[in-house]
Amino acid sequence: MSKGKVVTIEDRIPKLKQKRKQKANKRLVIYISFFFLLIIGVAYIQSPLSKVSQVKITGNYNVSETEIKKLSTLSERTSFWSINVKKMTEQIEAHEQIKSATIDKKLPNTVIINVEEHKRVAYILNKEKYLPILENGQILDSVKETLAPADAPILQNWEKGEDIQEMAVELSKLPDSITNSISEIHHSPEKSDPLHITLFMNDGYEVSATVRSFSEKMSAYPSIISELDPSLKGVIYLEVVPYFKAYEREDEKEDESER
Repeated sequence: MSKGKVVTIEDRIPKLKQKRKQKANKRLVIYISFFFLLIIGVAYIQSPLSKVSQVKITGNYNVSETEIKKLSTLSERTSFWSINVKKMTEQIEAHEQIKSATIDKKLPNTVIINVEEHKRVAYILNKEKYLPILENGQILDSVKETLAPADAPILQNWEKGEDIQEMAVELSKLPDSITNSISEIHHSPEKSDPLHITLFMNDGYEVSATVRSFSEKMSAYPSIISELDPSLKGVIYLEVVPYFKAYEREDEKEDESER
């Protein structure tokens, strides 16, 4: 039976020392690296690079960038890493005209704020001022347009209240192509329908309808007028079954008066 090679303690000591030295060197490298990273981190936090240098705002139309930035409370002194996205979003969404907001932090120090505003579905004339009505029915008393707006219909003979809110909700359901074709919406209540309305269209037609289920009935407007003689204007009735009644011509009125 052959004897195995015998390794003495004297032979093992240099190898043990070498391993210990390698471990010590690794620890030293780790400590030094951590130390330098700490210094770099402190220097970065103290430098302008860690501050917000640019704020980009998108999606706004009626609310100014200055107002949105003020709501965000961002400034050149704001630390890029200390931004509370949730809190900032809530602050911006607290604005009466802003429906939602999203905030994106883009390295190294840019903040992108995207907002979605409540749609203006109509205006109401009050003391020679046009007050915008939002899709949720809210009337903006703080915003007063002196000229007749063209981006939404004007409500006439309406009192502030639930009727306007219901009308606003119905308008918000319509596509812009139909809403933009409406010039005025008059509240013209009848005994059988206190929510009866009369619309005056930009293309010369008149529409008789009711607030309830208005969006559903009005969505058929483009297809209805496509089947009408463009030389004839009149009233389109949408209360029950849609039908059209042309205005009386002047010559017809004269014939009737002669009889």
